[in-house]
Amino acid sequence: MSDGDYDYLIKFLALGDSGVGKTSFLYQYTDSKFNSKFITTVGIDFREKRVVYKSTGPDGSSGKGQKIHMQLWDTAGQESLTTAFFRDAMGFLLLFDLTNEQSFLNVRNWMSQLQVHAYCESPDVVLCGNKCDLTDQRAVNEEEPRELAEKYGIPYFETSAANGQNVNQAVDVLLDLIMKRMERCVDKSWIPDGTVRANGPTNPDLTEAPDRSKCAC
Repeated sequence: MSDGDYDYLIKFLALGDSGVGKTSFLYQYTDSKFNSKFITTVGIDFREKRVVYKSTGPDGSSGKGQKIHMQLWDTAGQESLTTAFFRDAMGFLLLFDLTNEQSFLNVRNWMSQLQVHAYCESPDVVLCGNKCDLTDQRAVNEEEPRELAEKYGIPYFETSAANGQNVNQAVDVLLDLIMKRMERCVDKSWIPDGTVRANGPTNPDLTEAPDRSKCAC
Protein backbone atom coordinates (compact mmCIF):
# COMPACT_ATOMS: atom_id res chain seq x y z
CA MET A 1 0.00 0.00 0.00
CA SER A 2 1.24 3.45 -0.87
CA ASP A 3 1.13 6.26 1.71
CA GLY A 4 -2.37 7.48 0.82
CA ASP A 5 -3.81 4.14 -0.24
CA TYR A 6 -6.03 3.02 2.62
CA ASP A 7 -9.71 2.91 3.53
CA TYR A 8 -9.60 3.52 7.27
CA LEU A 9 -7.29 5.26 9.71
CA ILE A 10 -7.68 3.49 13.05
CA LYS A 11 -6.08 4.85 16.22
CA PHE A 12 -5.35 2.57 19.14
CA LEU A 13 -4.06 3.72 22.52
CA ALA A 14 -1.79 1.56 24.70
CA LEU A 15 -2.47 2.13 28.39
CA GLY A 16 -1.06 0.82 31.63
CA ASP A 17 1.44 1.67 34.34
CA SER A 18 4.94 2.81 33.47
CA GLY A 19 7.29 -0.12 32.88
CA VAL A 20 4.71 -2.74 31.89
CA GLY A 21 6.17 -2.98 28.36
CA LYS A 22 3.86 -0.86 26.20
CA THR A 23 6.63 0.47 23.96
CA SER A 24 8.18 -2.99 23.51
CA PHE A 25 4.74 -4.49 22.82
CA LEU A 26 3.99 -2.00 20.05
CA TYR A 27 7.49 -2.33 18.59
CA GLN A 28 7.08 -6.11 18.50
CA TYR A 29 3.75 -5.70 16.69
CA THR A 30 4.93 -3.21 14.06
CA ASP A 31 8.50 -4.43 13.52
CA SER A 32 8.57 -8.00 14.91
CA LYS A 33 11.58 -7.04 17.01
CA PHE A 34 12.35 -6.75 20.70
CA ASN A 35 14.62 -4.10 22.16
CA SER A 36 15.41 -4.54 25.85
CA LYS A 37 17.11 -1.14 25.92
CA PHE A 38 14.01 1.05 25.59
CA ILE A 39 13.99 3.98 28.00
CA THR A 40 10.79 5.11 29.69
CA THR A 41 8.45 6.88 27.28
CA VAL A 42 8.10 10.59 27.93
CA GLY A 43 4.78 12.09 26.84
CA ILE A 44 3.21 10.46 23.79
CA ASP A 45 4.68 8.57 20.84
CA PHE A 46 3.16 6.34 18.19
CA ARG A 47 3.99 3.59 15.72
CA GLU A 48 2.22 2.74 12.48
CA LYS A 49 1.33 -0.37 10.51
CA ARG A 50 -0.75 -1.18 7.44
CA VAL A 51 -2.95 -4.27 7.39
CA VAL A 52 -5.75 -5.69 5.26
CA TYR A 53 -8.87 -6.51 7.26
CA LYS A 54 -11.40 -9.03 6.01
CA SER A 55 -14.71 -9.14 7.82
CA THR A 56 -16.41 -12.47 8.36
CA GLY A 57 -20.09 -12.78 7.53
CA PRO A 58 -22.69 -14.73 9.55
CA ASP A 59 -22.17 -17.70 7.23
CA GLY A 60 -18.41 -17.66 7.84
CA SER A 61 -17.57 -16.18 4.44
CA SER A 62 -14.94 -13.44 4.13
CA GLY A 63 -15.86 -10.05 2.76
CA LYS A 64 -13.80 -7.75 0.57
CA GLY A 65 -10.47 -6.78 2.15
CA GLN A 66 -10.36 -3.28 3.63
CA LYS A 67 -7.02 -1.48 3.83
CA ILE A 68 -6.35 -0.22 7.34
CA HIS A 69 -3.72 2.31 8.38
CA MET A 70 -3.20 1.74 12.08
CA GLN A 71 -1.70 4.29 14.44
CA LEU A 72 -0.73 2.75 17.77
CA TRP A 73 -0.24 5.45 20.36
CA ASP A 74 2.18 4.84 23.20
CA THR A 75 1.65 6.65 26.48
CA ALA A 76 3.91 7.39 29.41
CA GLY A 77 1.73 5.55 31.92
CA GLN A 78 0.66 8.76 33.61
CA GLU A 79 -3.07 9.41 33.62
CA SER A 80 -2.72 13.19 33.27
CA LEU A 81 -0.80 12.80 30.02
CA THR A 82 -3.23 10.44 28.36
CA THR A 83 -6.73 11.76 29.02
CA ALA A 84 -6.56 14.22 26.12
CA PHE A 85 -5.87 11.32 23.73
CA PHE A 86 -8.68 9.04 24.92
CA ARG A 87 -11.41 10.53 22.75
CA ASP A 88 -9.52 10.24 19.48
CA ALA A 89 -8.71 6.57 20.04
CA MET A 90 -11.13 3.92 18.84
CA GLY A 91 -9.63 0.97 20.69
CA PHE A 92 -7.47 0.41 23.74
CA LEU A 93 -4.73 -2.05 24.63
CA LEU A 94 -4.60 -2.15 28.42
CA LEU A 95 -1.36 -3.73 29.60
CA PHE A 96 -0.14 -4.85 32.99
CA ASP A 97 3.06 -6.66 34.00
CA LEU A 98 2.62 -10.27 35.12
CA THR A 99 5.73 -9.84 37.29
CA ASN A 100 4.32 -6.74 39.03
CA GLU A 101 1.15 -7.28 41.06
CA GLN A 102 0.56 -3.56 41.60
CA SER A 103 0.34 -2.97 37.84
CA PHE A 104 -2.46 -5.57 37.75
CA LEU A 105 -4.27 -4.00 40.71
CA ASN A 106 -4.15 -0.67 38.86
CA VAL A 107 -6.06 -2.12 35.89
CA ARG A 108 -9.31 -1.12 37.61
CA ASN A 109 -8.10 2.49 37.80
CA TRP A 110 -7.31 2.50 34.09
CA MET A 111 -10.72 1.03 33.27
CA SER A 112 -12.35 3.78 35.34
CA GLN A 113 -10.38 6.39 33.37
CA LEU A 114 -11.56 4.82 30.13
CA GLN A 115 -15.19 4.81 31.18
CA VAL A 116 -14.95 8.55 31.90
CA HIS A 117 -12.78 9.78 29.03
CA ALA A 118 -13.25 7.40 26.08
CA TYR A 119 -15.85 7.80 23.32
CA CYS A 120 -18.38 5.88 25.41
CA GLU A 121 -18.71 4.08 28.73
CA SER A 122 -18.04 0.68 27.16
CA PRO A 123 -15.23 1.19 24.62
CA ASP A 124 -13.45 -1.70 22.93
CA VAL A 125 -10.57 -2.83 25.16
CA VAL A 126 -8.23 -5.81 25.10
CA LEU A 127 -6.48 -6.64 28.38
CA CYS A 128 -2.92 -7.95 28.10
CA GLY A 129 -0.88 -9.55 30.86
CA ASN A 130 2.57 -8.80 29.47
CA LYS A 131 5.97 -10.44 30.14
CA CYS A 132 4.49 -13.95 30.29
CA ASP A 133 7.92 -15.27 29.23
CA LEU A 134 9.32 -14.37 32.68
CA THR A 135 7.72 -17.38 34.34
CA ASP A 136 10.12 -17.51 37.29
CA GLN A 137 9.29 -13.88 38.18
CA ARG A 138 5.53 -14.19 37.85
CA ALA A 139 3.56 -12.39 40.58
CA VAL A 140 0.01 -12.60 39.15
CA ASN A 141 -1.75 -15.94 38.79
CA GLU A 142 -3.62 -16.99 35.65
CA GLU A 143 -7.13 -16.93 37.11
CA GLU A 144 -7.41 -13.39 38.51
CA PRO A 145 -6.86 -11.50 35.22
CA ARG A 146 -9.25 -13.82 33.39
CA GLU A 147 -11.91 -13.26 36.04
CA LEU A 148 -11.39 -9.49 35.88
CA ALA A 149 -11.60 -9.47 32.08
CA GLU A 150 -14.79 -11.53 32.27
CA LYS A 151 -16.23 -9.04 34.75
CA TYR A 152 -15.57 -6.18 32.30
CA GLY A 153 -16.62 -8.24 29.29
CA ILE A 154 -13.31 -7.79 27.47
CA PRO A 155 -10.85 -10.24 25.86
CA TYR A 156 -7.70 -11.20 27.77
CA PHE A 157 -4.33 -12.41 26.49
CA GLU A 158 -1.09 -13.31 28.18
CA THR A 159 1.52 -11.67 25.97
CA SER A 160 5.26 -11.38 25.61
CA ALA A 161 6.84 -8.42 23.85
CA ALA A 162 10.14 -10.35 24.06
CA ASN A 163 9.14 -13.41 22.02
CA GLY A 164 5.96 -12.09 20.38
CA GLN A 165 3.55 -14.50 22.05
CA ASN A 166 -0.06 -13.40 21.44
CA VAL A 167 0.99 -9.84 20.48
CA ASN A 168 -0.44 -10.01 16.95
CA GLN A 169 -3.49 -11.91 18.17
CA ALA A 170 -4.33 -9.26 20.79
CA VAL A 171 -4.17 -6.41 18.26
CA ASP A 172 -6.07 -8.42 15.64
CA VAL A 173 -8.90 -9.09 18.09
CA LEU A 174 -9.07 -5.38 18.98
CA LEU A 175 -9.20 -4.38 15.32
CA ASP A 176 -11.96 -6.91 14.71
CA LEU A 177 -14.00 -5.47 17.61
CA ILE A 178 -13.60 -1.94 16.21
CA MET A 179 -14.53 -2.85 12.65
CA LYS A 180 -17.58 -4.82 13.78
CA ARG A 181 -18.68 -1.88 15.96
CA MET A 182 -18.44 0.46 12.95
CA GLU A 183 -20.42 -1.98 10.82
CA ARG A 184 -23.30 -2.42 13.26
CA CYS A 185 -23.67 1.16 14.51
CA VAL A 186 -26.44 3.21 12.96
CA ASP A 187 -25.28 6.37 14.74
CA LYS A 188 -21.72 7.08 13.54
CA SER A 189 -21.17 10.17 15.70
CA TRP A 190 -18.67 8.36 17.97
CA ILE A 191 -16.24 7.79 15.09
CA PRO A 192 -13.41 10.38 15.15
CA ASP A 193 -12.95 12.75 12.22
CA GLY A 194 -10.52 11.46 9.60
CA THR A 195 -11.20 7.77 10.27
CA VAL A 196 -12.68 7.09 6.84
CA ARG A 197 -10.60 8.12 3.84
CA ALA A 198 -12.17 10.00 0.96
CA ASN A 199 -11.01 7.18 -1.31
CA GLY A 200 -12.45 4.62 1.08
CA PRO A 201 -16.01 3.39 1.70
CA THR A 202 -18.58 6.12 1.23
CA ASN A 203 -21.13 6.65 3.96
CA PRO A 204 -22.82 10.04 4.33
CA ASP A 205 -23.48 9.38 8.02
CA LEU A 206 -19.75 9.44 8.73
CA THR A 207 -19.53 13.13 7.90
CA GLU A 208 -21.68 14.14 10.85
CA ALA A 209 -20.05 16.20 13.56
CA PRO A 210 -18.91 13.96 16.39
CA ASP A 211 -20.86 13.98 19.62
CA ARG A 212 -19.23 11.52 21.98
CA SER A 213 -21.48 12.20 24.97
CA LYS A 214 -23.35 9.00 24.14
CA CYS A 215 -22.52 5.51 23.05
CA ALA A 216 -24.74 4.40 20.23
CA CYS A 217 -23.73 0.76 20.25
